[in-house]
Amino acid sequence: MLTIVIPTYNEAERITCLINYLKGNSNNKVKEIIVSDGGSTDKTLEVAKQAGVKAVLSPKKGRASQMNYAASIASGGVLYFVHADTFPPPTFVRDIEQALADGYELGRYRTRFNSNKTILRINAFFTRFDWFICYGGDQTLYITDKLFKEIGGFKEGMLIMEDYEFVERARKKRKYKIFSKAALVSARKYDTNSWLTVQLANRTIVKMYNIGASQVEMVEKYQEMLVYR
Repeated sequence: MLTIVIPTYNEAERITCLINYLKGNSNNKVKEIIVSDGGSTDKTLEVAKQAGVKAVLSPKKGRASQMNYAASIASGGVLYFVHADTFPPPTFVRDIEQALADGYELGRYRTRFNSNKTILRINAFFTRFDWFICYGGDQTLYITDKLFKEIGGFKEGMLIMEDYEFVERARKKRKYKIFSKAALVSARKYDTNSWLTVQLANRTIVKMYNIGASQVEMVEKYQEMLVYR
């Protein structure tokens, strides 16, 4: 059965909607939903608990640490990582079950933004490809608990690009599934920055990552280039 993990930071306004959606489409195949919070200054944890899920404060802030902590207390045989601003297709349980039956121990969806902008539809089109730039967590990610433990989880020293690095390691061990369906991803980053600004920021960070820049340098550059969260 699935354990759904949602890493959060100041998501009180939207977390209930996501939890209710995931519960409503669980088909009694979701063992638990764990909200792993990074020390929100709003009422994310309180709201999540009221929505009826396991809501915990991670000992360390940062998505990598938060997801690892949730995985360490998870009881499901498959971990499904979902960002707080992303909604997988309503068929996510059946999709993951079929992929597992077909021998895929990890995988993700494509992207569909909650925006009608043509340029974002073009962005979303390219997430069907098995490219490094598409290894981000926005598309959601499932992985068997066994494989997660085998590769040692996320690298907690990473403050950015942790999901890209994680998928890169995991897919070297097992077959990687890219579903033909798409997860609905928030376009809020593009609402406060131009499309070009976001693309330049992403390109810059990936380039810095590839040449071995430090995590602090990448985080500072990202914050310098974007107004986001």
